[in-house]
Formats: sequence, structure tokens, C-alpha cells
Amino acid sequence: MNLEELKSYLNITWAEEDLFLQALMEEGIAFLEEIAGIALDFTKNTNKSLLKDYCRYAYNKQIEYFEENFASKLLRLQIKSALK
Repeated sequence: MNLEELKSYLNITWAEEDLFLQALMEEGIAFLEEIAGIALDFTKNTNKSLLKDYCRYAYNKQIEYFEENFASKLLRLQIKSALK
């Protein structure tokens, strides 16, 4: 996933927050890879979707609810990663 995809998902058309959004993406990648225990491919729809939603929650200052609301998807990510 790239910055433009994230901006499109969040309906952001201005460039003033690009550095902030890039930092959110990097934080989300680190978080999801820590959960999975392996490096992830964020071109795959499931991983990309989780990353977009992580960034959406972080951007809206609601990150504390992400794990709770996406627990089943995060568990599936862990299981799929463990099987590899």
C-alpha cells in the first residue's frame, strides 16, 4: 500500500498531512507485523485492509479500539502467519 491509496481511503486530498500519514502507515506496518510475527505483504487485500483500518483508527485518535474491534481479523492473521 502506498500513501496515495491511504489518502484516498481516508478521503484526504491535501498534502499537509503526508508526513503524518506516512508515519501512521509505518506504525501500522510495525504493529501488524509484530502481531503476525513475520514480515507481511501489504499488497494482499487482507493485510492492506487491516493496515488501512489501523491508519483510519489512528488518524481519528481512536487507536485504543482497533484491537478490540478487529480481534477476529487479527487472530486470523496470527493463525495464517503461524502456518507459513
